[in-house]
Amino acid sequence: MIYAATVEGHAFRVEVRGGEKEGQYTVVVDGRPIEVDVRDAGPHVSSLIIQGRSYEAALEKRERGYRVALGARVLEVEIAEAAAGAAAPRRAAGGPARIQAPMPGKLVRVLVSAGEDVGAGQGLVVMEAMKMENEIRAPRAGRVKEAPVREGQAVETGALLVLLE
Repeated sequence: MIYAATVEGHAFRVEVRGGEKEGQYTVVVDGRPIEVDVRDAGPHVSSLIIQGRSYEAALEKRERGYRVALGARVLEVEIAEAAAGAAAPRRAAGGPARIQAPMPGKLVRVLVSAGEDVGAGQGLVVMEAMKMENEIRAPRAGRVKEAPVREGQAVETGALLVLLE
């Protein structure tokens, strides 16, 4: 099956091929094959082994795809079926990016403020959840339009932490 997927403004052509065993797939992303083993780990949670590394992903079905919580990151993934050989539509990487809490927790440190320029992967906030500190990072370079949170604040899953433009 071939899909056009968009993740955080970046478009990809994704082909999913079944493997020899149940739950094993070869996922070809823009021509690059990736070996994936998927197991159900509970309601809306999957255990993944991707290229030999283990991950746990929480999935929430959306109108045009999924919201995926992967570790400390929350990704909005849009998916559409594509015709064989079709390229995924390209969409500008610009536009606002909403960085949201991947799980309930307490904000230990807020590392940025409105008006500040940040680079891709730069730490934005440090959140404590399940007795672990998780640094939430910028998915791309941009300028902080809004950081409506403060240190010590308790947040719920999906709460806006930072808005990048």
